[in-house]
Amino acid sequence: MGKKRKRKRPSQRRPIFPKIDIGELFRNIGIYFLRRKSLIVIAALVVILPIAALIALKYISDNYTVTNVYVTGNTHYTNEEIMEMVMDGQFGHNSVYLSMKYRNKSIEDIPFIQKMSVEILSPDTIRINVYEKAIAGYIQYLGRYMYFDRDGIVVESSLESSDDVPLVLGLSFDHVIIHEKLPVENESVFAEILDITKLLSKYELHAEKIFFDSDYDVYLYFGGVEVSIGTRDYIDEKIIQLQYILPSLEGKSGILEMKDYNEDTTNITFEEKS
Repeated sequence: MGKKRKRKRPSQRRPIFPKIDIGELFRNIGIYFLRRKSLIVIAALVVILPIAALIALKYISDNYTVTNVYVTGNTHYTNEEIMEMVMDGQFGHNSVYLSMKYRNKSIEDIPFIQKMSVEILSPDTIRINVYEKAIAGYIQYLGRYMYFDRDGIVVESSLESSDDVPLVLGLSFDHVIIHEKLPVENESVFAEILDITKLLSKYELHAEKIFFDSDYDVYLYFGGVEVSIGTRDYIDEKIIQLQYILPSLEGKSGILEMKDYNEDTTNITFEEKS
């Protein structure tokens, strides 16, 4: 028998050109141009944005210069003092800058002020809104004046006394800590102090001092006139009467007795000092 011939495997011919995925090709081309376009946009923004910012700043600087100022809510400081506090620095007369800087800004380094805000009324006009701390009165302690609110919390320490709230005498305490309540036995006295000062303010009266004796009876001092108020009973009526009586006692010294005042009282005595 003859030998079997081996079959020759058909040669595998490799294509001269690789197979091209048309879809993938167009996607790659699209990505390329998108990237080029993004780079162009980014480059344009890098150039344009600083120029636009400079133009905007120049416009704000030229057109938002403050020439008119209104101040509200201030009692401890004059309008001029508030303006000096707020409108300082390089951009202190730019209304946009001030409105951003003092947007309900808490104030920590100015006594008696809790926060301030600046409102733009027109490009050249602003209103400075001052929010002061609610002060009921102040005491003297170790050579300083300690101001407290209606809850008896010491909110401020100063070397200066105030003409707006009374000096409170007669309270017993052994220490004072800023931002903490005065350690007195009867804490309701603080609300009473604020009520009295509000009534006095309502009727445009100003007591330099409020004194509490050991029974917490109240004495008010107006120059040389001492007013014995007594308890809180009929306190509104007593203050109302004061607005009519005190003008006639101007320049005098003595004690005005109102401790027993009620709705039936027809006569209030004044004992003048010689």
